Amino acid sequence: MKKFLFSLGAFLFLLLLTNSGFGQIPAQIGTGFKSGNAKMVAAFFNDNVELVILDKENVCSKEQGEMILSDFFSKNIPTDYKLTHQGGTDSVYGIGKLQTAGANFRIYFMLKSFSNIPLIVQLRIEKD
Repeated sequence: MKKFLFSLGAFLFLLLLTNSGFGQIPAQIGTGFKSGNAKMVAAFFNDNVELVILDKENVCSKEQGEMILSDFFSKNIPTDYKLTHQGGTDSVYGIGKLQTAGANFRIYFMLKSFSNIPLIVQLRIEKD
């Protein structure tokens, strides 16, 4: 009986660990911002993503979002990126600071889980 209860407890603990994986922001997103790699960031875009980059607001497809972000990075080549804050449970948000040679930017993004895969549904880049 003790072995059964121990096994049941261990199983439930492992089940909780696997289901609570969402809540962390994938490191590749930060790496993409830091290196100016739009393709790496866009790999985490939802099929439709809301982009607000400087004064331009778009709801676009994943592919269009990648092109818009790539254009931003070509005009603002990153020198550093740091994630400064993150939070949330059902949907997770991140706030970071992007440094470029010409200006500094604040980046906000929100991820939602679709079939246990965290995807960016909103990305906002503003001058700091």
